[in-house]
Amino acid sequence: MTKISELQEWLEEVEEMSEHNGYWYSVSDALIIIVIGSLCGLRTIMEIYTWATSKPTRQFLAKEFGMETIMSKSQFYNILGIVNAEAFKRCFVAWMQGILSNALPGKTISIDGKTVCGTDKLTKDGSILNIVSAYVSELKLTIGSHECSSKPGERRAFRELLAMLNLADTIVVADALHCNKPAIDAIIKAEADYLLVVKNNVPALKKDIQTCLTASQVKPYTTKEYNGGRHEIRTAYATTEISHIKCKKRWPNITTVGAIHRQFEKDGQTSDEWHFYISSASLSSEKMLYHARMEWGIESMHWLLDVHFTEDKMRIFDMNIQTILNIVRKIALNLIQIYKASNCKPNTSLSSIMRKNLFDSAVLADFLLAFSSHTKLE
Repeated sequence: MTKISELQEWLEEVEEMSEHNGYWYSVSDALIIIVIGSLCGLRTIMEIYTWATSKPTRQFLAKEFGMETIMSKSQFYNILGIVNAEAFKRCFVAWMQGILSNALPGKTISIDGKTVCGTDKLTKDGSILNIVSAYVSELKLTIGSHECSSKPGERRAFRELLAMLNLADTIVVADALHCNKPAIDAIIKAEADYLLVVKNNVPALKKDIQTCLTASQVKPYTTKEYNGGRHEIRTAYATTEISHIKCKKRWPNITTVGAIHRQFEKDGQTSDEWHFYISSASLSSEKMLYHARMEWGIESMHWLLDVHFTEDKMRIFDMNIQTILNIVRKIALNLIQIYKASNCKPNTSLSSIMRKNLFDSAVLADFLLAFSSHTKLE
């Protein structure tokens, strides 16, 4: 079975929130249309619907997915409105787990939240849609997400997302918001290791890390980069000699502590910053720097959601549909990243792939055909 047909089967399992008589079109058809439209870089529901009802696209959808007719504009929006976002989210997770199979062990799983800006104006109480995502940094793929209605709610969403995923033998990297015992317990329960940022929210731990690094014979690891006119030097220090860490019960399985110093120079101006870490894995300075840098990859996914799909500017007066569209965009980005890794030059932009899909249905058909085999992801 192909990745696309697997996705189509999972979409057929998506439940409706309520029964509606009079709809002669399936939820899975509406979701397939929105996913394929997003693969073409289309941003809004109306853009996707207009594209779907054009003659070439009608012919494409009939041939590739057996859709002989397309629902009306109002039905299209209403069908999306009755999709159970929770069921859709779990289908997305199950589909990605099937695609990745045994590819996750050893990988860096970056977990971070993103606020969908503007959603506070869509609710009477001013609540905002925050979505916490799990991202396989080495593969540039999102494997799951979970929403919450406030920034502090990310802590709970983080733990609930971990419970949905199979993360055995991975390293979960997260920011200081999740440097606490409940989060660590959830990571350990998921049979993963953690690498967590330590900031001034736990000053005693930060001080203990500095003491450990000062007292140990630490072998540093340094990298130098030049990007966009800016020189950056990163130096990592990691040690497994953690006798100076007090209250170890608060930090279960703690094995490594470390710090990364970042120095920037641009236009003759120099600045620097320090980041401190704890980990349950036994890490060298080089390995700690590697996994810490991998964490920053999830920001590129958030950037793509805003730049390619203008997510923060969407004004859809339905939080359920906002959640569904966020998952759809991640499905589209995943498919494009998988396609790009196997079929394109490394410097090929995602936008160029989307444009070709949009302007030529034959190219779009070839794009989908590229998923006709189970390409092994490593």
